[in-house]
Amino acid sequence: MEKVKGILIKGVGGLYEILPSESGRETVLSRARGIFRLEGITPLAGDDVLIGPANSVEEEVLNKEERYAGWVITDILPRKNDMIRPPMANLSHLFVVVPCASPKPDLLMADKLTCIAVHKNITPVFVINKMDMDPEMNEQICHTYALAGFQAFPLSAATGEGVAALENYLYSEAEKAQKAGSPMRAAFAGVSGAGKSTLMTRLYPDLQLKTNTVSAKIERGRHTTRHVELYPVKAGEYTYFLADTPGFSMLDFTRFNFLTAEELPESFPEFAQCIGNCRYTKCTHTREEGCAVLEKVQRGEMDAGRQQNYIAIREEILKKPEWKRQKEAEGKAPGKRRR
Repeated sequence: MEKVKGILIKGVGGLYEILPSESGRETVLSRARGIFRLEGITPLAGDDVLIGPANSVEEEVLNKEERYAGWVITDILPRKNDMIRPPMANLSHLFVVVPCASPKPDLLMADKLTCIAVHKNITPVFVINKMDMDPEMNEQICHTYALAGFQAFPLSAATGEGVAALENYLYSEAEKAQKAGSPMRAAFAGVSGAGKSTLMTRLYPDLQLKTNTVSAKIERGRHTTRHVELYPVKAGEYTYFLADTPGFSMLDFTRFNFLTAEELPESFPEFAQCIGNCRYTKCTHTREEGCAVLEKVQRGEMDAGRQQNYIAIREEILKKPEWKRQKEAEGKAPGKRRR
């Protein structure tokens, strides 16, 4: 039997739910080849995979699992990217939901999300929610991210104002991805109270997303179970995959190795024209005289708050010694070989 291509939708307890690429086929449960474990490779939600029939020994043991059809993941195709937290692969778009009020917008968290996304070659898109509650703040946030070069959609998830523009963007991006040969894989992220759930319900009223509320104390537990699940949703005549992600709020740059201090400037797009034009070769873009980034801020061409958040993120990264960061990266990167 020929191998079948599919997308890994969810993985829990060593079983992986695969949606075959062939139109009309239902999801099947699969195990992963033992060689993956030996090589320290973990299949992730969002992976493009090839599955084939398990051998007779595997079938005898594994058919005890409900709905298990004797499939095994034989190949994990090359990834566009992978994420540490939450663990997933091939994310194409990250929609960052920021409220104008109630609660107060947390732009440091938003900038953490976007710098990780840019570093991972994921397109960040801002959704400025509750625009009607504080129009002045709405304009300020939109201006901040327009200067940074990001797409932003001001709207009210509660009233529906502005949602149509976001829907049109989703249709357009889903169409482009489909024509390019791979369905769009997107996630919505936002702090508690940002209105993400209200927005998701308005966009996809028939989608039953799971809501896993975990206390901060439990969240830090060593054995907390966490997984990502992808849901196929319609955007016009096209289908894309929406990730139900339990971990985007865990953006501790001291605990997790998202990126290094040296990589951080490149994750701020508005720094691009400045890098290499500072007075000092090893400029940190924090306070040096002749820094092209600081001069850009002074000219009003970059938001000062973004530059301050860059400094805050950099300081957080530097709290962990580089030797420790490298050691952890070698052994804990998702889906990578451990040497």
